[in-house]
Amino acid sequence: MEYGLLTFREPDNDLTRKIIHVDMDAFYASVEERDRPELNGKPVVIAHHPRKTGGRGVVTTANYEARKFGIHSAMSSQEAFERCPHAIFISPRMDYYKQVSAQIRSVFHRYTDLIEPLSLDEAYLDVTQNKQNIPSATIIARRIQQEVWKEVHLTCSAGVSYNKFLAKIASDYQKPAGLTVITPPEAQNFLMELPIKKFYGVGTKTAERLKQLGIETGQDLFELSAKFLIDEFGKMGYVLYRKVRGIDNQPVSNERERKSIGKEHTFNPFLVREEQVEESLTVLADEVSKSLARHKMHGRVVVLKIRYDDFETMTRQKSFVEFTSSKEDILLKALSLWEEHGAMNKEVRLLGITLTQLAPQFFTNMQLPLWDTNNFY
Repeated sequence: MEYGLLTFREPDNDLTRKIIHVDMDAFYASVEERDRPELNGKPVVIAHHPRKTGGRGVVTTANYEARKFGIHSAMSSQEAFERCPHAIFISPRMDYYKQVSAQIRSVFHRYTDLIEPLSLDEAYLDVTQNKQNIPSATIIARRIQQEVWKEVHLTCSAGVSYNKFLAKIASDYQKPAGLTVITPPEAQNFLMELPIKKFYGVGTKTAERLKQLGIETGQDLFELSAKFLIDEFGKMGYVLYRKVRGIDNQPVSNERERKSIGKEHTFNPFLVREEQVEESLTVLADEVSKSLARHKMHGRVVVLKIRYDDFETMTRQKSFVEFTSSKEDILLKALSLWEEHGAMNKEVRLLGITLTQLAPQFFTNMQLPLWDTNNFY
């Protein structure tokens, strides 16, 4: 398929892989409930109590009892308190949660070493070839659920399919403690009926734009051409074109995530003027540049993170042709991203700048293509 100067090569859809996505159920809150049985049946919110922080802070997660009151992760702890004043607020214990996560990973390793963690509480597993020579990924997923419960006393949900995208969607389909399998013959019908907001990777703004275009289900999305979606959403449009067709050949990678160096600031009071944003980005760019120097690294991609007073959060990025660690280079890209995507119709709660695609500074700068069609997706 051709579009403009680019030629998109439709890859063969690999239907032979067996991918499991395991997602712990309300992980941090469940750990606290496990350790303190008196919490069972009560709304538990993992966040610093707003009365102790002057109303600042955000919810890390909440148990299912608290979610009945509309409390969810990334919500301000103050709003969570207003929704459920009798909720039990517990400050997060990240080091402890990491230890529990390591116990869970040890269960995964009994079946495969092809494990790609997304966070402490979720991971992809490729069990196409597995250590126990079990032909059924569904059986493996069920055994993992049973062993995690027996040994760690926590529940998890699992999704099984032939690619990461579908496995991720499936794990969220029957929570908590659910197991959903999407086979190749079932995938297309499953995606046709799926609400667009359930498509993993579709953010709030993209979902709103899709809704404005009358796209509310997978069926609506499927009927649109690649050209239309690319015109409207750029690269994301092509990603959507493929995913609604069940195409996602990204491998499960057990290599370490691409390194990045970044800084972010939360503001109180919030930023309300353009010059405040520019001053803050200048400080952040300087901090990132100094951190790069300390680590003797440079990078090619600047990522700007913006969080508004209503907790809407967006990240946008721009690439350099050459590696850089210069404060001036980083600031110019960040300001450009702000000009294109930022807005002062809402107050700014947080700003962050991150440099990714890093390499040691002793590497010689090299010219890289601005658009690498081999890595388009």
